[in-house]
Amino acid sequence: MLSLKIGRAIAVVATASLSLSACIGSFAGGNNNTNQLQNKSATQTEIANSAPTAFPIVASECPQIRVRSGGESFGVYTKGQIGNAKELRYQAVIDKQSRNCLVSNGLITVKMGVVGRLLTGPKGSNDTVNVPLRFAVERDGLSVFSQKYDIPITITPPSQAEEFIKVVENVAIPYVGGEEIIIWVGFDPKG
Repeated sequence: MLSLKIGRAIAVVATASLSLSACIGSFAGGNNNTNQLQNKSATQTEIANSAPTAFPIVASECPQIRVRSGGESFGVYTKGQIGNAKELRYQAVIDKQSRNCLVSNGLITVKMGVVGRLLTGPKGSNDTVNVPLRFAVERDGLSVFSQKYDIPITITPPSQAEEFIKVVENVAIPYVGGEEIIIWVGFDPKG
């Protein structure tokens, strides 16, 4: 029984060796003149033509994205009733935030976005609400980008909530490496 297993193993190795030598022969052009391939050197022109062009690279450390303190939610109340939960018409909240970055030519280019929801309160109706959302970027404590976006959202009955998405692309920030860059997002009804 053992000799039968050893015999099969030898047959498998022999078959694999023959297959491999056939592959090597076909790579070498089917003849025994392998020196032709081994001694060939690429010319400077061939090297230059085969070099990839400079593509932007994905940043290994994309800046953090944070929700600004106090900007986590936004409420719309009936006139003169700010803070009264019974008079709340709508409330917007940020559910998720994300970003990605490319680094090229001394710039870090950021694409950032949020997913949020607008919820109907006790005094809500089906009119359109403009949700004031601000994205900002700070580099070493200084503002290098700040933009407010009014996002129109309508909740259609019988639904009592509507999801919204806002993406901001191509925000270019000077980037050498080692800077502290923070992306901020939050609701900004005053600004």
